[in-house]
Amino acid sequence: MMNFKSPIKYLSGSSSILAALLFASTISTSSVKAQGGFGAPVFASNEVSKDNMVTLRFNAPKANDVKVSTQMAKTPLQMKKNDKGVWEVTFGPVKPDMYPYAFVVDGIQVADPNNSNIFPNEGFQNSIMDVQGSAPLVHAIRNVPHGVVSYHTYHSAELGNRPMLVYTPPGYENNPNKKYPVLYLLHGSSDTEETWTKVGRANFILDNLISEGKAEPMIIVMPYGRAYPKIEKTGSLRDWANLQEYKKDFFGNIMPFVEKNHRTKTDKDSRAIAGFSGGGGTSLYFGLNNMDKFSYVIGFAPGMLKNEIDRNNAGAFENPANTNKQLKLFWIGVGTDDITYNTIKNDYLPVLDAKKIKYETFISDGGHTWMNCKLYLATVAQRLFKK
Repeated sequence: MMNFKSPIKYLSGSSSILAALLFASTISTSSVKAQGGFGAPVFASNEVSKDNMVTLRFNAPKANDVKVSTQMAKTPLQMKKNDKGVWEVTFGPVKPDMYPYAFVVDGIQVADPNNSNIFPNEGFQNSIMDVQGSAPLVHAIRNVPHGVVSYHTYHSAELGNRPMLVYTPPGYENNPNKKYPVLYLLHGSSDTEETWTKVGRANFILDNLISEGKAEPMIIVMPYGRAYPKIEKTGSLRDWANLQEYKKDFFGNIMPFVEKNHRTKTDKDSRAIAGFSGGGGTSLYFGLNNMDKFSYVIGFAPGMLKNEIDRNNAGAFENPANTNKQLKLFWIGVGTDDITYNTIKNDYLPVLDAKKIKYETFISDGGHTWMNCKLYLATVAQRLFKK
């Protein structure tokens, strides 16, 4: 599988390049043997046939058992070992999309060492496989004008040096006097600032929508969402302690940095905030309690607990009529098999209804996945910043 990458802009000074995070798994066990090396079999570790059957392979001649854990299948798939020590499984047909997968070798989960497309995540290691169909999907890399993803480092007095990715739309560098609206896009709880580009394909989704005239050219800001080292790298991003620390960074450092270093429109009607999972809970908390700064508040399967609803939505609940007046769009997307679905459906939306707060929902199939995140972003991006 080819390793397609978005154009990367290297910056100096206060916007020095953040070296791309490398996620390597060191496995200490006699059952796992390196894929490469002298004398090792040469093979493709991941293949897709014309009829979308997927074949995965892993070299582990001394292993006793190898399975595949993947969102391409409902349960782990048992692999079989050939006479060269390579384990293999074929399954499908698989619906076209991008999927994470990992090998479970005698109980130890490892990413595919033959695949450089790694899922940026602090809680697990997976590889990414792009299953393409006969027609290009909204996140596909097409022959259209492309924006730029730039890596930045900014400083927080409380948290130290912090990473951030910024997408600028096609034509940004050629229009030095033009200012753009901004979407602040937050990742899930164990993800990183790179997940929205490497897994969510946010940059390519916007490239394609902009080229078709379906979305307004916009800047997308993708910061790291945990207030580490003050907050340990555990728990949901929407936990109260992280929200309190991270809001200092978000409003005190991230937004000022973006508006100083990029040509952004700074009125509330030119700002949106969205996020997935724990980052979705964060986006609702920041957006609904700061409606003087955001006119678009969006959650992709936003994390929440029933006993947090009143506290985390206090700003919106205080004056529902004003909330409806302030917000141009309050949007929630969630899948029927998502772990957040029941809380959203049975606890959160009834409260919004009782208070007569206007909102829109997008209910899809599927669970708590980045496949759904791409769908939600592609859907709601077409609603943002329309004149």
